[in-house]
Amino acid sequence: MNVHVLPLDADPGLVTRWEQFVERCPEATFFHRAAWREVLAMTFGHQPHFLYAEDAGAIAGVLPLARQKSVIFGDALLSTPFCVYGGVAAATAAARTALEAAAVELGESLGVDHVEFRNRRPQRDDWVRLTVNCTFRRAIEADPGKNLLAIPRKQRAEVRKGIDRGLVAAAGDDADLCWDLYATSVHRHGTPVYARRYFHDLRRAFGGDCELWFVRRNGEAVASLLNFYFRDEVLPYYAGSSGRGRDGETHPFMYWSLMNHAAARGARIFDFGRSPQGSGGYAFKRNFGFEPEPLAYEYRLIRAKHAPDPDPKSPKYALLVNTWRRLPRFVANTIGPWAARQIG
Repeated sequence: MNVHVLPLDADPGLVTRWEQFVERCPEATFFHRAAWREVLAMTFGHQPHFLYAEDAGAIAGVLPLARQKSVIFGDALLSTPFCVYGGVAAATAAARTALEAAAVELGESLGVDHVEFRNRRPQRDDWVRLTVNCTFRRAIEADPGKNLLAIPRKQRAEVRKGIDRGLVAAAGDDADLCWDLYATSVHRHGTPVYARRYFHDLRRAFGGDCELWFVRRNGEAVASLLNFYFRDEVLPYYAGSSGRGRDGETHPFMYWSLMNHAAARGARIFDFGRSPQGSGGYAFKRNFGFEPEPLAYEYRLIRAKHAPDPDPKSPKYALLVNTWRRLPRFVANTIGPWAARQIG
């Protein structure tokens, strides 16, 4: 079993082989796709180390990695920054073992604090494991009425209010507008914003598998989503809203309308993404009819004595959040991209 690196200037044929493996490997996710190495390098300046195991000339496993030096979480080799899932996707146990060993060896040679795998399910009982975050996934139907009935009564009533008040949802191409709504939301929540170019870079990297979704009231965009598509799944990944509408009905309507649109595109799984236990996002997703699945983020400590604290509800982050909310928008948007690249 040989382990190799997929470089930024890789031969297109090799990239195609990587993508074909990801497409058919049950463990692989949208965040194992090869184009992430370009986004991580070009948008954030993080050095990608995308590894693949080859057996008898065939790819038997992949492991997307990138080094992230953060003033908050330390110097780490992650699979993968800015992604909710990662870790090894392998067809054989031998490929998994080879890639895990290669990652640890690389982390030791780079002198990082730790290696982090963002697994959906537990893999290494001998690594430090944190289960602060949960993902939320369930099936969606081709029939909009069935999708509506699958939403619990209170949130279903909010969807109907959105319909009655004339909310309209549709896909669009305005990445700047999508980013503006996102930037407005994260500022309200006290979170640093990603650079505007990030949304453009994602669109270039993933083409039609990266979609912009807008909700309008009387022609004005009041909310948006940046969505990913992978196999038969849709992943609403970055959400934003102007705050000028009624968010209590806007967001439920937005997600219900996306379910129907995505189902028409062929999606059958709605992946609501990651939320920390006890957070507002966690509660919203549960109230929308989704059950939490704990994520197994696993850490191989190298120089560090303990794993980083990834819980945004931790008291040490409260001051940062409250301070960020008070910053003028132009200041937050100016320094936000530098801060956001530290978080991942």
